[in-house]
Amino acid sequence: MSVSLNLKKNQESTPSAQYDVVVLGAGPYGLSVSAHLLGQGLKVATFGKVNHFWRNHMPEGMLLRSYWWASSLSDPQGKYVVARFYEDKGIEPTDPMPKELFLEYVSWFQQHAVPDVDETYISKIIHLDDGNYRVMLEDGRELISKTVVLAPGLHYYKNIPEEYSHLPSSLVSHSSDHSNLEHMKDQKVAIIGAGQAALETAALLYEQGTDVEVICRRPLHWVPMGNAKVPSWIRRIRAPKAGMGDGWKNFFQDKYPYFLHSISRERRDAMVDTTHGPAGSHWLKPRILGKVKIKESMQVVKVEEIDGKAKLTFSTGEEAVFDHIIVCTGYLPDVKSLPMLDQDIKDALQSHRGSPVLNSWFETSIPKLYFVGFSAARSFGPYYRFVLGSEAAARRATASIVRQLVGAR
Repeated sequence: MSVSLNLKKNQESTPSAQYDVVVLGAGPYGLSVSAHLLGQGLKVATFGKVNHFWRNHMPEGMLLRSYWWASSLSDPQGKYVVARFYEDKGIEPTDPMPKELFLEYVSWFQQHAVPDVDETYISKIIHLDDGNYRVMLEDGRELISKTVVLAPGLHYYKNIPEEYSHLPSSLVSHSSDHSNLEHMKDQKVAIIGAGQAALETAALLYEQGTDVEVICRRPLHWVPMGNAKVPSWIRRIRAPKAGMGDGWKNFFQDKYPYFLHSISRERRDAMVDTTHGPAGSHWLKPRILGKVKIKESMQVVKVEEIDGKAKLTFSTGEEAVFDHIIVCTGYLPDVKSLPMLDQDIKDALQSHRGSPVLNSWFETSIPKLYFVGFSAARSFGPYYRFVLGSEAAARRATASIVRQLVGAR
């Protein structure tokens, strides 16, 4: 018998607490799923630090790209939507919503809808021979669950292009590595990228006095806004207001959040890859244009360390030296690199371009193992890259889990 089989046998003999569902993750998706599962009377354990990614991997002063009303988490009765939070605080909602206010809202939601979050991290998830899951915690506790829902944070998926990976962290970092930018005040900083994270990071650096430059392979794009001179009823017809941004395509996904799962993988991939690409919110324009140095349509062909600084060589032959480079190159799912998944799960898990292959209920190829949030976007569309998608994911995954558990009983 192999060492891994001996380990599994020993673990199966260890007494453990029993749960219907274990939820990994306490961000918007993990909390929303937990709220719906608890609303069904299930025995649920939720693990993770509440809104850890938003709190520790996004800079102070950041503003949400989504409309405030599209930033709600979800509970079964809709009692703890963001509009209710504003009402309780006695303040008027405005766009864009500050990160700090969103963090306060998420904590308020958690305290009301999922009060018993355990902030211990999960170290290992093992699929047992009887179909249940053994969940091992970093503090040594172990438990058994019939079902597992994963909503891992984006920090597991941060994408640092290979050409920058050889530089030390003192010279290159990912945009998600910074909750505060003050230590870069007196540095010369290069921002690589053209999306919201790149442009907002550049604006925040510029506004604190940092010498900052944006470098992007393509021309800048901005999230389109309707012409204020056109009557509002005409603007609503041309581009109806939607949670991911105005427009009929976004409006359709708001109304039919599961539809894209039914189309071919090729068409869905095209939508995921081409819609909601790098673009900046309209309110960033006056903070960027004419202020921050921008190199558009500029390809970096060489990255090297010279005398403790980072030297970039561009396709034009031009060179520039910086104290630090922040790569704002987004995230790439890679579920088989998630450290908490046992190797047997990774081997059995069907994936496509790094994402789990999910059925129409957010369930993976392994029974009673679910993924929601960013990990689900390749199966369900870009809607699930936004907080807005948490309600649709929570309702459908919960319906499936309840049906399975009731059927088993």
